[in-house]
Amino acid sequence: MISTTDTTRYPPLPGQRSDNRRGNRDNDASEVDLLRRTVSCALILEREGWQIDPAESSRRAVKYRRGSGEILIVNHDDKGWWNPLGAEKGDCFTLIQFLHPDRNFGHVRQTLRAIAGIAPSGPVAVAGSTADRIETISPLIRWQAKPSLRPSTKAWGYLTRERHLPATMLAAAAAQDCIRAGGFGCAWFAHRDHEGRLTGIEARGPGYRGVLRGGQKSLFRFAPGGTTGYPRRVAVTEAPIDALSLAALEPSRTDTIYVATTGGLGPGTVTALCQLVGELGSAGGTLVIATDADAAGDHHAARIEATITSIAVTIERLRPPGAAKDWNEALTRTRVE
Repeated sequence: MISTTDTTRYPPLPGQRSDNRRGNRDNDASEVDLLRRTVSCALILEREGWQIDPAESSRRAVKYRRGSGEILIVNHDDKGWWNPLGAEKGDCFTLIQFLHPDRNFGHVRQTLRAIAGIAPSGPVAVAGSTADRIETISPLIRWQAKPSLRPSTKAWGYLTRERHLPATMLAAAAAQDCIRAGGFGCAWFAHRDHEGRLTGIEARGPGYRGVLRGGQKSLFRFAPGGTTGYPRRVAVTEAPIDALSLAALEPSRTDTIYVATTGGLGPGTVTALCQLVGELGSAGGTLVIATDADAAGDHHAARIEATITSIAVTIERLRPPGAAKDWNEALTRTRVE
């Protein structure tokens, strides 16, 4: 069982004040409590290869299986767990040590810091009819705590080797601070409002895709030619990787801002898009709707056009060429063939 009396010193979470005069004891206790409240037990199991058993799960208790005879139950609003085949139970700290008995409290805490506030892809257990709102760390604080995207990071390797994005493009994106290196080899993509404030973060990496809790989607933005003055052309894609891929396929278009909505059109995205397209129309520019080449992409394109219908702007529909479904697939074919 993990002891929370461990006195090893570790850097505080972003926004947490370090106070050496008091031995950091208060900060340690507050960090442990914060991690217990913001780390998802379901997310831990997902990343360890466990699968939900929907037939044996309920709203208050979600059953996970891995291999033959391995069963764990997640409960208590996704903040607790227990082993029905044994006596083990607890919180996110004891779950990590149950899965990895060789890790001490300091190692467990470092692991939990990297995933605090990230939502699992599957359902979570709730204690009552309505799940309590989960208190999370500010997206801006979490963003500032992550390293810049650079060749030595795993996120860079994922984007160059698996997504075939050119290094020059990633260096430009890193300079604009629209991508950072997150945990588990994921790249973090910034969503910013029209004033440039960070509102939310999308994480994408090998085997994982999600939007971090505690923020709001607006628009991912990348401008190869810089961001000064009114844009002359705006290209709207569905995902940040597609926005970067289209930019890589159009190396001479330095007059374009490439943006991504990351899924549907929420209120923050609608506001940011209308403000950007309003400036575009004032400058006599062109809106390029570059969503995926399938029925869902066409539906999304129609929704975008309906959203900005009151704004006088030239609109073009641009689809990925050939048999490519999206712009990253089109880029991959170009660079691999």
